[in-house]
Amino acid sequence: MLKSIKEPFQYEKIPLRQKVNTSKTPRPEQQKVKNWFTTSKRIWGYLATYKGQIFAVLFLVIISSGLSLLGPYIVGKSIDHFLINREWDWFLPILCLLALVYLLHSLSVWIQNVWMVTIAQKTIFTIRKQLVQHLHVLPLPFFDKRQHGELMSRVTNDIENISSTLNSSVIQIFSSIITFIGIIVIMLILSPLLTFITMLVIPLMYLGMKWITKRTSQFFKEQQKQVGELNGYIEETISGQRVVKTFSQENRVINEFYQKNQKLKVASFWAQTYSGFIPKLMNVLNNLSFAFIAAIGAILVLNGEVITVGVIVIFAEYSRQFTRPLNDLANQFNTLLSAVAGAERVFDILDETKEKDAHGAKEINAMKGEVEFKHVSFSYKKNQKTLENVSFFNGHGKATALVGPTGAGKTTVVNLLAKFYEPTSGEIVIDGMDISNIKTESLRNKMAFVLQDTFLFHATIRENIRYGRLDATDEEVEVAATMANAESFIKELPHGYDTILDQDGSGISQGQKQLLSISRAILANPSILILDEATSSIDTITEMKIQEALDTLMKGRTSFIIAHRLNTIERADQILVIDEGKVIEKGNHQELINKRGHYYKLQNL
Repeated sequence: MLKSIKEPFQYEKIPLRQKVNTSKTPRPEQQKVKNWFTTSKRIWGYLATYKGQIFAVLFLVIISSGLSLLGPYIVGKSIDHFLINREWDWFLPILCLLALVYLLHSLSVWIQNVWMVTIAQKTIFTIRKQLVQHLHVLPLPFFDKRQHGELMSRVTNDIENISSTLNSSVIQIFSSIITFIGIIVIMLILSPLLTFITMLVIPLMYLGMKWITKRTSQFFKEQQKQVGELNGYIEETISGQRVVKTFSQENRVINEFYQKNQKLKVASFWAQTYSGFIPKLMNVLNNLSFAFIAAIGAILVLNGEVITVGVIVIFAEYSRQFTRPLNDLANQFNTLLSAVAGAERVFDILDETKEKDAHGAKEINAMKGEVEFKHVSFSYKKNQKTLENVSFFNGHGKATALVGPTGAGKTTVVNLLAKFYEPTSGEIVIDGMDISNIKTESLRNKMAFVLQDTFLFHATIRENIRYGRLDATDEEVEVAATMANAESFIKELPHGYDTILDQDGSGISQGQKQLLSISRAILANPSILILDEATSSIDTITEMKIQEALDTLMKGRTSFIIAHRLNTIERADQILVIDEGKVIEKGNHQELINKRGHYYKLQNL
């Protein structure tokens, strides 16, 4: 198996319904933590908020480490006094002292753990809060380029990785360092020769640890990456279950999941295998050191050297404790590598540039809604223009319809208007002001969108409609639903407006979802209304019912209508025919019919 695991990643396409061959298990691509010092420094930046509590924890770590060293020392000296010299006068007080030492040690360990967990959870709370807050201020293109499940993995798995490390590793690292230094000092005082013998294992430890840790950082980073990709794939396939089942692609999804799961298995295998070498190595070296101490110590005692049996017992115990902090440090170093890898992925998101308003951008309290595009061009990718030199004017209270084939650039026009994207060239003006000089939140507050793909939250119908304006009263919510002709089906539901919708509104039909989305837009009372295929999911009879409500809503408001059904845009004041990112025709319905051009052909079709 190990031979096959060392083969590079090479996956063949697996035919549907064919049994997967598991005989070859590839080795993951190696990746390293990009910047260990910078990431660690940023983590400390969060911990520094609780600097006083951390120093208190560190003080308790010093106390507990000192007590752990004092116990074996008392035992060793007791052997010399009570067993060798037969001095029994202080036997009972020494036993009580020993019991007190171990009791205080346990108590200090318990308190420091509780305090450190408190600090860790406060820190993780802050990081998670900042990450989610930052995600909500990132521009739309950021989300277009990433799987949602992979982003969810950073909010959950990666942060949980940091949490588990802070909960235990910080104390363990402090304790191991202090214990190690304390052991060296005491051992040197008792016997420099035995100390030298004990430290002979350090070069072996260093070489072994260097070989192991060089590999574990790569594999832990790969493991976190594969977890994120697997989460993204699971989120995608579960969300698209209806499509998967409709096209009978279950086997394909299972096989693709197998490949991603296989990558995660291999990455985890190598990460855990190499990190698992550490305790084995330390155990061997620990036993080796113990054997040397026992053998050479016995020879020294027999030869009458200035050393006692009690000292040998102390050294034997300290030799075990000598390798234990090194073992703990090595183990925690691997855990720390995993946490730093996760933290780096989190900080990558926090370092993404958020949506920013231009310097001096202004709030707008009122908006007439006169919109003008002036020679606007835009590209999602370099050297591939989506819009080219688009110019038009949409006056206050007027409706402009955008028609054209799929991919012509219709939705891009309204995305630019809402500042989801920035024009490559040209300018977009509202009420005589370039929108780049208007604060984004202020601009979007004056807009309402009814999109082709509706999204409803796991909440009541009333709260889903109120999302359009959070301070709306129940009466205003119901009026908006009535205007959108949604009230009739709402009242038929078991709890009416208080009916809780399933995830993404799966408890109602697609047409009913759209009616609620329109209700939400009506409640928002916008200056600019954008209908992007708003009636595409609604049957003709329902469309006729809401058309009157939309006409009422559009009065006095600047509207943009994107639709493939030409009967929904015939009453628009202006129709723009867009093809390949260019406005090829402009005019109202009758004018474009009379031209007998592209729009005329679409109408006939």
